Amino acid sequence: MQNISDYFRSSVIIRAEDIAEVNSHDHVLLQCLDIVLGAMSFRLNHFHKAIQEDTKKRGRRTIAKEKMYKHIQEQIGNIFPHFNIGENTGARGGEYPYYYWNHPYRHWRFKPS
Repeated sequence: MQNISDYFRSSVIIRAEDIAEVNSHDHVLLQCLDIVLGAMSFRLNHFHKAIQEDTKKRGRRTIAKEKMYKHIQEQIGNIFPHFNIGENTGARGGEYPYYYWNHPYRHWRFKPS
């Protein structure tokens, strides 16, 4: 972001002292963000395929996390049809830089670890 000239002209200033670590357990919105990012990571790292050794089945939490991912994927798909979590949203239709600041959903590419 710091390399975008429109960012500099926007009068948005983020000082180093304005950035701090927080415990997401103390903030409901950050907990929601943890859930979304966790669901994406869960799917990209193929944890949705994990089978328990003793039962030879997927666990309840594994199934629940996959359902959460599918729900999130569906919601993003309402904004971006044919959305692929492995790709970034990028600028479409030459709307740069307006697109970066005014679009309802954006993300950089999610990468499996």
